[in-house]
Amino acid sequence: MLLHRLTEYADRAEKLPPPYYRPKKIQWALRVDADGTTAALYDQRLPKGSKEKPLQTPAPYAYRSGKTPPPSLLVDTAQFVLGVPKAAADGRVSDAAIQEAHRRRDEYAALLLSWAEHHPDDPGVSALATFVSSGGLDRVKIPQEVNSTDTVAVMDADAGWLHLRPSAQEAWATQVRARKAGSGIVDVCLVCEDEGQLLTTIPESIKSGAIPTSGVGRDAQLVSINASAHGRGGALQLVNTPVCETCGSRSMAALNLLLADDRHRRRAAESVTVWWTREPTDPFFDALDHPTEETVARLVDSLHACPDPIIAERLDPNGYYALTLALNNARAAVLDWLDTTVGRLRNHLGAWFEDHKVFDGWTGSYRYLPLWHLALASGRWDDKAGKYAPRSAPRGLEDELLHAALTRGPMPARLLPHLLQRIRADHRVDAPRTALMRLTLHSNRTDKEQTGPMPRLDDTNQEPGYLCGRTFAVLEAIQRAALPEINATIGDKFFGTAMTAPAAVLTNLRNGANGHLKRLRRDKKGTYYALDARLADAFAALAHIEGGIPVLLNTRQQAWFVLGYEQQRAEDNAARAAHKAAQERKLAEAENPQSAGAPA
Repeated sequence: MLLHRLTEYADRAEKLPPPYYRPKKIQWALRVDADGTTAALYDQRLPKGSKEKPLQTPAPYAYRSGKTPPPSLLVDTAQFVLGVPKAAADGRVSDAAIQEAHRRRDEYAALLLSWAEHHPDDPGVSALATFVSSGGLDRVKIPQEVNSTDTVAVMDADAGWLHLRPSAQEAWATQVRARKAGSGIVDVCLVCEDEGQLLTTIPESIKSGAIPTSGVGRDAQLVSINASAHGRGGALQLVNTPVCETCGSRSMAALNLLLADDRHRRRAAESVTVWWTREPTDPFFDALDHPTEETVARLVDSLHACPDPIIAERLDPNGYYALTLALNNARAAVLDWLDTTVGRLRNHLGAWFEDHKVFDGWTGSYRYLPLWHLALASGRWDDKAGKYAPRSAPRGLEDELLHAALTRGPMPARLLPHLLQRIRADHRVDAPRTALMRLTLHSNRTDKEQTGPMPRLDDTNQEPGYLCGRTFAVLEAIQRAALPEINATIGDKFFGTAMTAPAAVLTNLRNGANGHLKRLRRDKKGTYYALDARLADAFAALAHIEGGIPVLLNTRQQAWFVLGYEQQRAEDNAARAAHKAAQERKLAEAENPQSAGAPA
């Protein structure tokens, strides 16, 4: 199904390169004179610090390996084109390296002459044949800065790339087919369901660097079965996956095109996700990492208008496909494959934003967090740097969050205990961690009724952990109000213990709050009356818990504690912001009495 969807995309892609061609950066251009007697090497590299894009062109490519890899037509490394030997790590060049460079140059020359022999009437081909057959490649003056791995492309006297000629494209495709479709088996292709010559291996690989990795970047094969233990029944390569040459080459060309397009890919630390649709549609997929108010509003409105994903799918059946890949040595590992519809995806993304939005008390608005920020918040908080430490999040968690967002599935089971441990260790609860708590506390995110914790303070919530968290936030607010210059609050000292064993902590802190309340009654009577009433309400709610304040909280109850604590703080912030705005308004009216009665 994956290869089938990729070939469908290849049929409608506008910029698909010729068969077995791939964009390559050109460092040097070898320009052959019109009479074929000489050729000159021109430097195409950009100077250091340049902001211009390097010279790049679609060029012949096929995956090659082994000690004696074959050459590519017209565009290859300086080792093949000019016989530049590969130097060792210490900079020395061995006799074996020189011999291997000469072998590669000779095979490259033979490939050029074979193409020229079959297409003698092409402009520039006869000059190239004359130059190569007379040993011209050996006579080219090679600057010292040419590296054996630099890419060299051949031009004719009119500065035209020879590898872009139709005859060169046809000759290269024939060459690759002869290498890769050597089984001679003609049978029904699994993808197009037509008869054709089947491939022994997929001709093209995934370009090096297209899949992020912490190790060495290299080309990767999407399908690679080169050991009997890998294949079904001990069969090697594509014996159990019959794919014709056309479908194999076009599907990989489409995949590489998607991997190179920022509009169709999402890169994580060690994986990449590409997506595409069956028919063009409005771009809303980028909202996961760049949630704008307008885009999120449209997704949430569509969710409210049609909460059932099945009905949403019927309303917009346009196909949506997403593929997540990681790198395992020279093989691409398929981490996730999603084949759904645009209508269902809109529903899922709307639910994702609705399920994790958090209330910001200072601004009085709701926040929607980027997926990358949610994944980052599961890592370690660096107090000195004032940010989350890079690459400290659990490995693979970002991919799991992406899957949950696209499928409206549950959060990974490992997230909640890990996040609680990080909150205890870091002494930090913020908007992204609160959003993750909301997501993990949804009992069933596939439920179209949207049951789950509220995005802001819920006075009707009687969860024991939630009530304990709210009470702890009130106690901390009392301390901050009474001692505004304090360095370490009760949150810094007792939060981790309170979220695990609240009974003892809350009782002791309640007794200690009496002194703070006395000070507030003396110095800030308004604040005293507000906080005293809030504390009384909090402990009154705790008194209704069966069995009293819980001695211990389980993992899920600890999550409710954190959510109650943070939502109570957000509500307190909203009250302070409203009070500050009212004070400023009164002050402005006092300074300018005439504006008090002016229409708004």
